[in-house]
Amino acid sequence: MDEQMFCFQCEQAAGCTACTGAAGVCGKSAETAAAQDRLTGALIAFAGQLIAAGRGPAPEQARLLMQGLFTTITNVNFDPAAVDALTRRVHDASPGTGPDYDMQALWREPDADRRSLKCFVLFSLRGMAAYNYHARVLGRIDPELDRFFCTALQAVGDPGQTTDALWQLVQATGEASYRCMELLDAANTGAFGDPEPVQVPLTIEKGPFIVISGHDLYDAQQLLEQTAGRGVNVYTHSEMLPAHGYPELKRRYPHLKGNFGTAWQNQQREFEDIPAPILFTTNCIMPLRASYADRVFTTSVVAYPGVPHIDEGRDFSPVIEKALELGGYAQDTLLPGLNGGSTVTTGFARTAVLQHADEIVQAVRDGKLRHFFLVGGCDGTRPSRRYYTEFARLTPPDTILLTLACGKFRLNDLPLGTVPGTGLPRILDVGQCNDAYSAIRIALALADAFGCGVNDLPLSLVLCWFEQKAVCILIALLALGIRNIRLGPTLPPFLSPGVVRTLQERYGLKPIATPEADLQAILGG
Repeated sequence: MDEQMFCFQCEQAAGCTACTGAAGVCGKSAETAAAQDRLTGALIAFAGQLIAAGRGPAPEQARLLMQGLFTTITNVNFDPAAVDALTRRVHDASPGTGPDYDMQALWREPDADRRSLKCFVLFSLRGMAAYNYHARVLGRIDPELDRFFCTALQAVGDPGQTTDALWQLVQATGEASYRCMELLDAANTGAFGDPEPVQVPLTIEKGPFIVISGHDLYDAQQLLEQTAGRGVNVYTHSEMLPAHGYPELKRRYPHLKGNFGTAWQNQQREFEDIPAPILFTTNCIMPLRASYADRVFTTSVVAYPGVPHIDEGRDFSPVIEKALELGGYAQDTLLPGLNGGSTVTTGFARTAVLQHADEIVQAVRDGKLRHFFLVGGCDGTRPSRRYYTEFARLTPPDTILLTLACGKFRLNDLPLGTVPGTGLPRILDVGQCNDAYSAIRIALALADAFGCGVNDLPLSLVLCWFEQKAVCILIALLALGIRNIRLGPTLPPFLSPGVVRTLQERYGLKPIATPEADLQAILGG
């Protein structure tokens, strides 16, 4: 009998319930899904053995734990052999013996709310592990957080956990998620400086170039260092766009030229016959098409069958040689944004925005600035995501849009100009999901400036989710007590009706409706 999968960790789950056939909507095979389940079961057993040994994980054990969880995120690893090899490494590093946790026990948990809460925690841990992994690469480690990962994983595998205990674990996981985001922010800004606003062209200059996708700024820095003086330009793609705002990258490497294309889910069309190699450093890689499969490289946790993988030594020579071989475009080529724009801006992280805090507060008090919207999150393939573009178009001119993560590609090239009478840009791109800490700090700092709680600010969160980093951001926002978040295009399928009801009662969490109806509800009038 052919292997069947069960996966409902992302927004594109079949029928908005779960992928259960021979392959997922993302293109992941049942074989890969089974390998990822085996890896997760090994990680849960590994965490339990570390706790039983009476100590937190050693640095290398913790790194392996983060790498394993990161590998199971949507659109990261499509290679079952690579996943199984990682599982063997987990077994070799385990301090004790015993059977791995059987993930079928979780997928078949008869109590819908208990299963839902355990999945909320597990999927958040996967997203948190991505942030933790990026921070570790840059030398930032928090042993207390490492221990929490073990405690939470053990709880996911514990059949005796009560619903009340699991709700407490959700709160603790949200608090830890916020700390992971803080750790990554310190790592990125410590290594590359505080982001600064910058206009990024969408024109690809003639000549050899490399497209780098994903979130890992260390990988970007290593590629830029190795391409310096080689006559090869570097262009960010999708999640890597915020690299342009970091001064230690932008100023040191003038061959970091611009951004290629739009959001991750458009790559199969935008990479069609591209005369350059593409380097994937993290998610979101999609199943490859023949028109560009021969010029794709992976590194770090990403793997795809038959694709050359650059190991931890980060020697990108094969990528550079491929760029020189392909030669790039014969003339400058504009690849416009989703709405036809020729440039986008980024770098409006907390330091850049809060330099204007007094100006912002005064504009609100003078009646020139009515409301803030945080509109962003993960992008994806469903047509219903046009909601976010239309929502942005309909926002009044006396409002500001903070935008974050790939959802910004739905709106970041809209010509919305500035807030009349202030000169403040109407669209402020904070960065990617890896920069969510900055967005939260902006909200908390504005609350301080206005002398109120964050829920009393003229601020509304209208978020789109797709994969597990978005889940861990959501759980962090809830743990901080932030209410009335609108979430779409659908609510996560792993949230049971009972859990959704509780989230609505405690936090005012609600699904998006229509742009017109939601704006009316938020602004009135």
